[in-house]
Amino acid sequence: MFKAKNIAAVALLAAVYTAIKILRLTGIFGSYHEITIAQICINMLLACSLNLITGFAGQFSLGHAGFMSIGAYACALIIIRFPSVYGFMLGLIAGSLASAVVGLAIGIPTLRLSGDYLAIATLGMAEIIKVVFFNLKITNGAAGLMNIPRLMNWEWMFCLTAGSVALINNFINSRHGRACMSIREDEIASQSVGIDIALYKIAAFAIGAFFAGISGGMYAAYFYVLKPGIFGLLKSIDILVIVVLGGLGSISGSIIGAALLTLISALLQDFASLRMIIYALMLIAIMMFRPQGLLGTNEISFALFTRALKRESAK
Repeated sequence: MFKAKNIAAVALLAAVYTAIKILRLTGIFGSYHEITIAQICINMLLACSLNLITGFAGQFSLGHAGFMSIGAYACALIIIRFPSVYGFMLGLIAGSLASAVVGLAIGIPTLRLSGDYLAIATLGMAEIIKVVFFNLKITNGAAGLMNIPRLMNWEWMFCLTAGSVALINNFINSRHGRACMSIREDEIASQSVGIDIALYKIAAFAIGAFFAGISGGMYAAYFYVLKPGIFGLLKSIDILVIVVLGGLGSISGSIIGAALLTLISALLQDFASLRMIIYALMLIAIMMFRPQGLLGTNEISFALFTRALKRESAK
């Protein structure tokens, strides 16, 4: 039996898909709008996967762009060699698995680290990956990969984003996800009730890296150029800002934050000189007046609206 919230989620997804499909078919949405939608979808998946590591498992990571770059380059190299849907699927799987393996490789030696120390370690990992791509012949070094076949369309983008976010959400709502959240709150108490802290920390890194690799494959199959500089520190910070803006520990918040910040960045493109100033002032205001993020640890649901209405009526 489907629960009411599942039916509502499916209905909302169907409405979004249908609305954008109609807007594209009628010509109301042009190439500019399609690029913006693609960026929103990619950022949503990146934010949700990082939130799994940082917001739910409590592991402060600053290297998420590195996982994305592995998925992007692996997928691009394969679809250049096999420019077909099957090549794209193979590249997506290979890139996401490669990212997960690197996530495991990072998660195991950094088990004893936390907070700022873990952030520095993951940042170093991301920089190492970028330097490797800068110096590999197969990735064409600093020049990057050009003329990558565009095999990603709206249907693929929607299905991969919605499916991946649903899988992340299901993991979080499972007993494994609750174990990750208990580790975030208190590692000693979690260990005392039999939770394998090391296992779940590594699992969070691997799963988050896996979905970051999928987002990288989506990026490679939609945009025509890949360069190592795209996946630098600023990209990791952008993803972290989206997560903090939406709310650490909220999938709905990551989705809303990704859509909001991507749209704001797109609207401010005509004001290049003021773009970063406006962007920074907006973030400062949010951190001052809403430090827990837009949703905090809440998820959008009928129950949330009901509680909000009750609080308003009680005033």
